[in-house]
Amino acid sequence: MAQKTVTVYTDDLTGAESEEVRTHTFSLDGVNYEIDLTSDNYDKLFEALAPFIDKGRKTGRATRAGRARKASTVGPSAEEMRSWARGNGYEVNDRGRVPASIHEAYRAAH
Repeated sequence: MAQKTVTVYTDDLTGAESEEVRTHTFSLDGVNYEIDLTSDNYDKLFEALAPFIDKGRKTGRATRAGRARKASTVGPSAEEMRSWARGNGYEVNDRGRVPASIHEAYRAAH
């Protein structure tokens, strides 16, 4: 038996299928967004944001490593949070996201 996988690229704004759809990221109020757009719709997004980009201040380029470093300066790392949780009787996985309930307990204790 043969199997064929077809990838369809769809513009999130219009729903149009196109080979030229690309993923773009942007941030607002500390929340990162991703959107898949054709070049025409990306141009519309850029034109809408251009006046704000022009007057705004750059704070650096957001990268995965940069976000990880920034997160570590805001509070404890995931490893530190897991260690604290285990030492205080909470069950926590070795990998993955630390549950919000543990974050809340940690904040309440500190």
